[in-house]
Amino acid sequence: MSWRSSFRCSKFRHVFGKPATREHGYDGVPITRSVHDNHYCAANPCFIAVVTECGGGGSFLVLPIHHTGRVDPQHPRVCGHSARVLDVKWNPFDDHCIASCSEDCTVKIWDIPVCGVQQNLTQARKTLIGHSRRVGLIEWHPTAEGLLLSSAYDYKVLLWDVSQPGAALRSPVRVVLAPLLHRHPPEMLLLSVSFSSDGSRLALTSKDRRVRVLDPRTGKILQASSSKTHRASKVLYIGGLKMLLSTGSSPWNHRQIALWDPDDLSEPLYEEDLDGSAGVLFPFYDPDTHMLYLAGKGDGNIRYYELSAEKPYISFLTEFRSLLPQKGLGVMPKRGLDVNICEVFRFYRLIAIKDLVEPLSMIVPRKQLEIFQEDLYPMTAGNKAAMTAQEWLRGVNRGPVLMSLRPGTNIANPYPETPADKGLERQLSALRFQAAGATSWTGHHTIPPLNHNCLNQECVKTVT
Repeated sequence: MSWRSSFRCSKFRHVFGKPATREHGYDGVPITRSVHDNHYCAANPCFIAVVTECGGGGSFLVLPIHHTGRVDPQHPRVCGHSARVLDVKWNPFDDHCIASCSEDCTVKIWDIPVCGVQQNLTQARKTLIGHSRRVGLIEWHPTAEGLLLSSAYDYKVLLWDVSQPGAALRSPVRVVLAPLLHRHPPEMLLLSVSFSSDGSRLALTSKDRRVRVLDPRTGKILQASSSKTHRASKVLYIGGLKMLLSTGSSPWNHRQIALWDPDDLSEPLYEEDLDGSAGVLFPFYDPDTHMLYLAGKGDGNIRYYELSAEKPYISFLTEFRSLLPQKGLGVMPKRGLDVNICEVFRFYRLIAIKDLVEPLSMIVPRKQLEIFQEDLYPMTAGNKAAMTAQEWLRGVNRGPVLMSLRPGTNIANPYPETPADKGLERQLSALRFQAAGATSWTGHHTIPPLNHNCLNQECVKTVT
């Protein structure tokens, strides 16, 4: 019998979580008391958005990413919904555009001003009206400009093109799933969705705790799991490894993870029981480092693993531990990380018992921090769309447009510039021109040049 060492050499073996101090977090945020299993937080290099509790209607808070410390209780909010907000998601190709879904049966698209929300924002750019019950899930398409998926308690899954004209959209471009005529099958109430890296496939979990893979253009179900040993709750496409990962529970109510071949969901490739806690496990995956993070709702710890395409597929690295439980988590896109300290992932933990949003950086310890670490930061998905919504609807599939995280590097878009790209660039240029005019009038010059991270790093204060 051959001997095999249990030790596995990995550059990420010593990754550690570094929580921000209280003055570098967001203190005094009235985090929502909703019990949905959503993240309630979204971040990009310019802003952080957090769903908040409020009396009457629904609202969420948008803060500049560097606006840390104590948050003013009277800080303006985005408050155009007539019922509780259930989740928020930033547009991956526009750092000033965010979508929100609510119990008022609508999805709204908001334009956040360059300098942040200076007064209560009540008028959305668009309102998507197509659901008859509360909307619990929204997800942007990963490579096509302006495509947004929504799922609600009316058992409908709709796909919208938010670039269409008009303040109110009532006709989705695709009905991905629709209820039967005479009954609403409760097993099709979605618990989570995940697009593949090029957006050609959609994985989902539903109330019957099965994993399904379908074609989002036609709604045709291509694969469905039938495992008796795994009851799935959340699902995630593992980009680059051609696998799916789901979190859920075993028949004995132990929290569990499972890996699947998306082309054959008859049996999982791998299963592992973790613990006997009751909170939902949120999975997060970094395709650049092949690291998987598992954060439980109500837990204070975050486990992290390294995945591979070969058996045993998953290797435990270590875990971050805290005495403060998290209600939800936001994640910073890779283009917003600090490469100078070898930061490979960043969470924003919602700690409801403290009204605190705590940034948590995952850092690889390295000695020569002044040198860009090529092995930690390969080419990664950027903030440019690979195609328009109409191209995707016609059947075009494209992977994400990649960018380099090396400071000062600008990689050309390998795809032809789309009209949506040109329009967005003109819009951002106009905003920068207006802000520059305001600075020349007030005598302040704080507008940096346009870059891939954010139009402005700080707000220009004008005199009224």
